[in-house]
Amino acid sequence: MKDLLEYIAKSLVDDPDQVSVKESNGEKAIVLELTVAADDMGKVIGKQGKIAKSIRTITKAAAAKEGKRVTVEIQK
Repeated sequence: MKDLLEYIAKSLVDDPDQVSVKESNGEKAIVLELTVAADDMGKVIGKQGKIAKSIRTITKAAAAKEGKRVTVEIQK
């Protein structure tokens, strides 16, 4: 999950070196905290949150294959 989210985020932003993903595992849930540069927040969130929603959909689909639930939090 972590690698997938990091790959997607680095593809979207202007400063890929500022992208970091922190993963917290629970029994059935994974929390991914995506941190990007302040200038790149708009690119990751998108208009009306459409890109952020798409990122969450992709990670949820990948997590479903493993039988887990995932939550993506975007921070600057």
